[in-house]
Amino acid sequence: MLMYRPKKKVLQDLHINNGGGLISSWVDSMRACSPTHLKSLMKQSSWLTEHPSALDMFEDILHVSEGKQIVMFMDYDGTLSPIVDDPDRAFMSKKMRRTVRKLANCFPTAIVSGRCREKVYNFVKLTELYYAGSHGMDIKGPEQGSKYKEGSESVLCQPATEFLPMIDEVYKKLVEKTKFTPGANVENNKFCVSVHFRRVDEHNWSDLAHQVRAVMKDYPKLRLTQGRKVLEIRPIIKWDKGKALEFLLESLGYANCTDVFPLYIGDDRTDEDAFKILRERRQGLGILVSKFPKETNASYSLQEPAEVIDFLQRLVEWKQLRSGA
Repeated sequence: MLMYRPKKKVLQDLHINNGGGLISSWVDSMRACSPTHLKSLMKQSSWLTEHPSALDMFEDILHVSEGKQIVMFMDYDGTLSPIVDDPDRAFMSKKMRRTVRKLANCFPTAIVSGRCREKVYNFVKLTELYYAGSHGMDIKGPEQGSKYKEGSESVLCQPATEFLPMIDEVYKKLVEKTKFTPGANVENNKFCVSVHFRRVDEHNWSDLAHQVRAVMKDYPKLRLTQGRKVLEIRPIIKWDKGKALEFLLESLGYANCTDVFPLYIGDDRTDEDAFKILRERRQGLGILVSKFPKETNASYSLQEPAEVIDFLQRLVEWKQLRSGA
């Protein structure tokens, strides 16, 4: 598979090997990803003109997907579940689970998350889905194979296996280094490590950044990126959520097809890699979940998980009506 890296990314890597002068830029970046500090790139009304509601434009989306196989890709946190202070309690509602189950019976459906694949599965508990954890570095298909591709076996892709001992080592060091920072939460996501600072007082963000850098400076094969109030430590391999999307499309037999229509719904900076791929392919659509104007490669928007449920339910109803007809 072609390993393509976009020339320009909305999400930029945070440099880790230079001097402490970069800590202030880290903290600025940490503030920038916080909804309470987001400065609108433009007025809400003009932003919605560029990225209209996917609910309002539902018929238009159906029109451009006419005659094509819809394939669904969704982030988990902030998309299928609300953002919560404790990442271990990011539970999806029963209504969302029922809706996603119905969706998977209508279309090939994947959850693409920065979380450990097993942890996302334990939140969702649906065997019909494809799961791509650790930002797509750990991918597995439905236990019984896909009903959308005859003879398909459970997909398994782990392009960063050699980094597992290093990731585990960094995780333990970060737990020790940050243990005296109130509210800091270090999560081992198998192929990456997440340092959550949602519950850390803003006055302590600089200290936390120093602590992370003190560990990271010894690991040049790892890179630091950022999501919503989380610092992400990942291997330097050219793999992300966009790559995971392409891998799954190829696994389903849609690598070079013109009659496939991927829909990707996500709320985080890391989802921009997938939105960018869809724009470059000129195929399918990205939908950003956000109440605030943000720079994005997505075409449409939804404000919160409750609107995601509404959108998915409408897709299911549309598909069921077509199948009945």
